[in-house]
Formats: sequence, C-alpha cells, structure tokens
Amino acid sequence: MSLPSIKYCPGNLAEGYETYSPSSIRRLFYGKSVSHVLNMPSPQKDEKTLAEFLENMKRISISGFQTKISMVMDKNVLRLTKEGEQGTHILKPIPSTLLKKAGDAPANEHLTMQIAGQVFGVDTAANALIFFTTGEPVFITRRFDIKDVNEKTKWGQEDFASLAGKTTMNSNEKYQYSYEESGLLIKKHVAAWRVEIEKYFSLVLFNYLFSNGDAHLKNFSLLESSGGDFLLSPAYDLLNTRLHVNDTDFALDKGLFIDDFKSHVYKKRGHPSRDDFSEFARRIGVAESRIEKLISPFIEKQPLVETLVKRSFLSDATKGGYMLHYRNRRNQLAGI
Repeated sequence: MSLPSIKYCPGNLAEGYETYSPSSIRRLFYGKSVSHVLNMPSPQKDEKTLAEFLENMKRISISGFQTKISMVMDKNVLRLTKEGEQGTHILKPIPSTLLKKAGDAPANEHLTMQIAGQVFGVDTAANALIFFTTGEPVFITRRFDIKDVNEKTKWGQEDFASLAGKTTMNSNEKYQYSYEESGLLIKKHVAAWRVEIEKYFSLVLFNYLFSNGDAHLKNFSLLESSGGDFLLSPAYDLLNTRLHVNDTDFALDKGLFIDDFKSHVYKKRGHPSRDDFSEFARRIGVAESRIEKLISPFIEKQPLVETLVKRSFLSDATKGGYMLHYRNRRNQLAGI
C-alpha cells in the first residue's frame, strides 16, 4: 500500500490541504506542526514495529477490542511512550480481528467523530487520521484526561460501567443496562445535570442515527472539570459498526428503556422513531420545551454529512454504504 494522495485535511476534512490544517494542529497537537505520516511502518509489515506495539499495549490502561497504542509528543514528532511515561495520544490501527471492511475502520471512526462534532455539535475528543510509512491509515485521538503531561497528572474520570457497579471481569456486563438507567446515573452524580443530560440525549440519538451498535457503558464517561465537579466527557469511540458487523440497533441489552416500552411505530416496524426518543428524553429529565429542538437536527437533511463522507478516507464502496445506513436511520426516526 502506498501513501494516499491528500486533498483534504486528515484532521477536519477541510478542502485544499495536503497535510493537517492550522485548526487541526491547534486542536490535536497543541499548536505544533506534526507530519500526517508516522515515522514507522505498519506492524503488520514490520516485525520490529509489531514487537514495540505489543510491548506498548502491556502498559496502556484503556480497554476495548481494538488495538490501542500510547504515543507522546516529543517536540514535533509523535513516538511510542516509554515505561513510566505519560502518553498524550492514542493510536488505533486497522484492527486485526475478522471484521468486514476492516481496512476502513480507522477512516470510519474519524469520519463519524467529525460528523458528530461539525454537523451536530457533539463535544468530541480531538481526532484525526495519520498514516504509517507503508500507507495504512491509523485513527489518532488526543487524550482529554491529561491535566499536565510534565507532572503526570490527570483529570478524574469514571466510565458508566463503574458508576453502574458493572466492574467484574465479565466483559458482557458493560452491555447489561439501558440508556434510560444510564441517564439516571448523570442525574445522580452530576450537579449540573440539566445541561449534561441534553448532551447525553443528543449523543444517544447520534449513535442510533449513525449505526453505532457498540455504544456500551464503557463508552460514556464523567470527567472532572477545572471547577472540581464532574461533567459528561467528550464523546469517543464513535463509528458506524454496521459497516463491519451485523449488530443490533442498540448496544445495551435493554435498549432505550428500563421497561419494554415501544411506540406504535417501533412495534410495527421494528425500529425506534421520533416518538420513542421523545419518551426517552422525558424519562431522563430533558425539559419538555427542549425535546423537539434537540431532535429536529437529527431528522432534518444535513448536506454537510454527505460532503464530509465524500471527503473522507473511506473506500468509495464504503462511502456508499455509509450514506445508505444514514438515510435509512433518518427515515426510521422520521417514521417514513
């Protein structure tokens, strides 16, 4: 595989850039000019890199099925962290698991994160694509839990699995809940919950609209703020999982609700509609006057979605599948 020809910023997908745009450099790399090409080949093609990645993975404390590699900024260069060193960035290469279209996974996550932030105003972790010297794409994100790299201090962070008491070694526990119960965790643990509950509602709705069927309890977190309280963390691990696996509408076993509530449309068609999300919003405490205002942008046609998909680094065939899933889900929400 050769390095791709760059026409759009590998960070925010802005037109007319052959590397990262100034805004992406500020957001992702602390304002330092960083190359969009890592100084290493793919571990799938180089035994030395593979050995270094495997050693690095022993030290990173972030879970998940995808390979996650800890990196640190060394002047203007990203490199693997050393033992005892605090990483600032995380790499997620093409997964080695047997997924459909596995080579598109990094671009899928990058695109979905960009759509969430740019189109729907979801607060997301700073992210981009970066490339091995052998041409393979890698998803990169900046850690938002780092307070001071030099002092090795971090902001407090609690994922929803921990808040819900799902802390055993059983990997399925993170799916054994409902999004309604998760919303109640915010009301319990966040003083300013009325603001954060709207962010949570929009994120759950976004995950449905963009076929993220792996939005489990560990993919939602509360993060310590500079004021010492806890707020909903920036969104992370957003991608269209339907492109890679035949999953269900919702990651959590119970779906949206603690009970088995389904609207008439849901019962008839087998998928949730606007009415289901309206009821969900009421149950988690979203003000009645705000519900339609929050839902409307997700049902309206958003031309920027298609623009970003076209500019993305997905393969052409996968771009078509991505848009098809988006249109189908938007129609389901609208009850069409």
